[in-house]
Amino acid sequence: MSKTDTLVLVLGASPKEERYSNKAVKMLVSDGYGVIPVHPAAKEILGIDCVANLETIDETIDTLTLYLGERISTDLIPQILKVNPRRIIINPGAENPALESAAKEAGIEVIEACTLVLLRTGQF
Repeated sequence: MSKTDTLVLVLGASPKEERYSNKAVKMLVSDGYGVIPVHPAAKEILGIDCVANLETIDETIDTLTLYLGERISTDLIPQILKVNPRRIIINPGAENPALESAAKEAGIEVIEACTLVLLRTGQF
């Protein structure tokens, strides 16, 4: 599978260039990954069409990289599990023990790490 066939869902993607989630979208695209940014209001981020919520996802997702705080992501646990990514990267500040536990129980690999660091160091 090539990188372009590998879909990465950026949950909490931001159109604001200073946000780490925006930098992740930019770096993922630059590295050749297919990216689906999720934002409830933005129509596009860096020229990529956004989806407003997880209910519209029907593609096979390799990685879901999380940029939402625990309060918001806890409500999304059922939708995240329904998307059923191969792995979830929980970025700094997005830690959520309930999500981590539910994902592992569902057989989803969970990594607490920074997507940007993983990409920069070739560990993504």
